[in-house]
Amino acid sequence: MKRWIAASVVGLALFSNTAMAQQRLLAAQSEILFVSKQMGVPVEGRFRKFDAQISFDPAAPERSKIAFAVDLGSATLGVPEVDAELPKPAWFDVLKFPQASFAATSIKRIGPGRIEVQGLLSIKGASQPVLAPVQLTQVGAVTTAVGSFALKRLAFRIGDKEWADTSMVADEVQVRFKLALSGVAKL
Repeated sequence: MKRWIAASVVGLALFSNTAMAQQRLLAAQSEILFVSKQMGVPVEGRFRKFDAQISFDPAAPERSKIAFAVDLGSATLGVPEVDAELPKPAWFDVLKFPQASFAATSIKRIGPGRIEVQGLLSIKGASQPVLAPVQLTQVGAVTTAVGSFALKRLAFRIGDKEWADTSMVADEVQVRFKLALSGVAKL
């Protein structure tokens, strides 16, 4: 009997690790948006290319791992003239810093279907801690994580030099995300 229990525990642990290893981001159903204010008017942009490495355990979120890489050259505001400026040194400096990254340092449950993710966001060689509340839902085999956080663009040297004037472009930027994931265990 003890051998059967031990074998069952090992089997469950292996199954759990295998299930977590099969988790993946469904990019076509996911989005990362950013909203800034230009002369007081909200302007929405998005990143068209990003990837995530996720190992999320709904039963023990604190053991989960979340990391992102965002292709800064994929940023768009939907206006070709403006989009041509975003890769330049004053904004994202894509030649020198092609990617932004995020790595979770703490994940905790804050309620049913809700977690709080804390981590380190790195853009243009600068890193800042961020905290994002996240709402989780599941429909069939797809788990969706929706959340947001604010960042100060000047802390990352985004829009520096002549664009550092916050009366033209506000310092605070809201980042909103919707991530569709497959392979997550039942919430």
